[in-house]
Amino acid sequence: MRSERIRLKYYYNFLGEGGKEPTLDLYLPYNMPEINREKYKRPCLLICPGGGYGFCSERESEPIALHFLTEGFNVFVLRYSVAPHRFPSQLREVAASIELIHRFSELWNCDTEKIAIMGFSAGGHLAAHYSTMYDCKEVREVFPKSKKVQASLLCYPVITADPKYRHEGSFVNLLGHKPSDKEEKLFSCNCQVTKKTPPAFLWHTADDTCVPVKNSLFYAEALSEKGIPFELHVYPEGGHGLSTCDKQSHNKVPKAAGYDKAWLDSAKKWLNLTFNL
Repeated sequence: MRSERIRLKYYYNFLGEGGKEPTLDLYLPYNMPEINREKYKRPCLLICPGGGYGFCSERESEPIALHFLTEGFNVFVLRYSVAPHRFPSQLREVAASIELIHRFSELWNCDTEKIAIMGFSAGGHLAAHYSTMYDCKEVREVFPKSKKVQASLLCYPVITADPKYRHEGSFVNLLGHKPSDKEEKLFSCNCQVTKKTPPAFLWHTADDTCVPVKNSLFYAEALSEKGIPFELHVYPEGGHGLSTCDKQSHNKVPKAAGYDKAWLDSAKKWLNLTFNL
């Protein structure tokens, strides 16, 4: 396996302004000549950890990457800019990551027709935001040919800026203030779903008091209205931030985690179905 960390501003120096230091961690399986896989192109998974746009969670980074590495994916973990760095820095850093996957597809053995983005909590907002707005003017100003992803996996995601259901801290960190009435729709990912939005896998817990389950339900409803395929799992208990639901991401594993851990197998099956693997 090849593993390394790339500084995005090395390739796109405008991403390093104001002290930003976004990085992309690569986990690339070895293509074994012994089984004639020298030229095998692997599907790709870009992971956006959570952290309320205030930090990037380690628990939702490498532990998740290792799960999908063994499924035959090239895995990339984006440690994006967080507060005090604001929108659109984060969207642009996702776009830069996708650009690099395309740029080095031969070297990294990437199937650029099978790129999925996965996000947790606020990282789920970033993943859904890019999935629905990869071609918005803020991105196209610096990446005129910004590229879409083919699937998204949203794990207890922040989706809506509706004050009744939003995670206030995430939007304050992202914008530098509470969303205005005009910004509520712009930053509610469910309001940006179109027929071009990629299929999605979502999971949440019904008792999540940090990011209410309504966030996932709103996104699923929006996908349904546009005829976009999706899979939604709502587990009865577990709260927020379960990640892998085991000792890889918890010192003390929550009681409900053994039940909720089913999300990992479901997500892998969904990706295999979606990408026809």
